[in-house]
Amino acid sequence: MTKLTARLRELLSASGVLMAAGAFGPMPAKLAVEEGFDAVYMPGGGIAMNRLGVADVGLLTQTEMTDAAAAIARSVGVPVIADADTGFGNQLNVQRTVREYERAGVSAIHIEDQVFPKKCGHFVGKGVIPMEEAAQKIRAAVAARSDPDFMIIARCDALAVTDFDDVVHRCKAYREAGADMLFVDAPRSLEEIAEIPRRIPGLHLYNQSAGGKIPFLTAGQVGELGYKLMIFPNFSALAAMKAIREVFAEIRGTGTVAGVVDRCATFKEFTVLGDLERFNEVERRFAAAEEASQWSMQE
Repeated sequence: MTKLTARLRELLSASGVLMAAGAFGPMPAKLAVEEGFDAVYMPGGGIAMNRLGVADVGLLTQTEMTDAAAAIARSVGVPVIADADTGFGNQLNVQRTVREYERAGVSAIHIEDQVFPKKCGHFVGKGVIPMEEAAQKIRAAVAARSDPDFMIIARCDALAVTDFDDVVHRCKAYREAGADMLFVDAPRSLEEIAEIPRRIPGLHLYNQSAGGKIPFLTAGQVGELGYKLMIFPNFSALAAMKAIREVFAEIRGTGTVAGVVDRCATFKEFTVLGDLERFNEVERRFAAAEEASQWSMQE
């Protein structure tokens, strides 16, 4: 069986752009796979909201992030690309971060050049560390991985802090440091989106944000512009928020669920997604004599 890290590299070497659905937990990850996505992306902002109910301002610890990544990776059989923030500290922290994410079962992480603690790439008030320090962190990350197919993606947040020329210099330095892919976050126009792969050699990640200034592009358009990976970070969380709010408002206003059941999954769908039958089969197989007879009566 092809390991998932190698599988991710295979997918990226194919023609076109690989789409990775954003998942804030195992449930949306499993739904993404059911809908045919070949990869899943774990967004830091989605995890922050799901675990703590807070914005993406660097409050989550490395342990909380890797625990979330492990839960997602265990739930699906496709490569998982995960947000690793700034690596959670200096070069020593970065090396531990790589090892922990590898143990979690993900296939790639991205590490950004923001100061620690970081902020969402589309928030104001970001700061970046010196280019050489950031490049050294990428070198440390590459040196720490035990699986050569595990991908280190260098994310650059300098576009909103310095200027485009600095972004070009930084990304070239990160690539020379061993980064497998580059991720320039928060471009402000279609022109900047197109200019990134044109001026910077290497594989590129395109982040389809819901709240930034970049336009909504199709996967085909993104591929034509020179990108190989397209992530949709928080759309599962945004969809869930809207649906939950509407359902709760209806229930609170009417005092009944009668008006919302057609907008909800069935309980059968809920249990199927949770692999209930597989667990029932294990219980049947290993049941003691008295328990086995109870299973027979239920059937």
